[in-house]
Amino acid sequence: MEKNPHPSIASSTSEMTSKKRIALVAHDYRKRDLIDWAEYNKDILKEHQLFGTGTTGGLIADKLGIPVQRFMSGPLGGDQQIGAAIAEGKLDILIFFWDPLQAQPHDVDVKALLRIAIVYNIPLACNRASADFLISSELLDKSYERYLVDYGARLKHLSTEE
Repeated sequence: MEKNPHPSIASSTSEMTSKKRIALVAHDYRKRDLIDWAEYNKDILKEHQLFGTGTTGGLIADKLGIPVQRFMSGPLGGDQQIGAAIAEGKLDILIFFWDPLQAQPHDVDVKALLRIAIVYNIPLACNRASADFLISSELLDKSYERYLVDYGARLKHLSTEE
């Protein structure tokens, strides 16, 4: 991709293969909803590589009978592990059924995870409707070039504007 002079525009791309690496995460009061959604979409999900935080990943693996690579529990570092995997290009999609009404002791980690998904421009679904739209996209089973913004250049640009 040609270098664009404005730092808020994508400066490179990263390829997602046709077999996506999907992280499935849910807060306690949203686990049943995510498990129900995953069971409904089992035939689609089994064609991809699944990841999850501690309890959620285990529950989905047990219910669906398909492998889910598990990170630590969210409050014990799992959210940060998933964020690191996104930053390292090891995850393609984040489906995170979070609970907006329940205070979370690891709320800063949750916000950091959502922010990193945006920074690395991966598809993100935070509720069932957005997850339905995402999983039914014709792009799910195709190779896809996602655009990446060079935030280092953007920050440098912003600091020189003052």
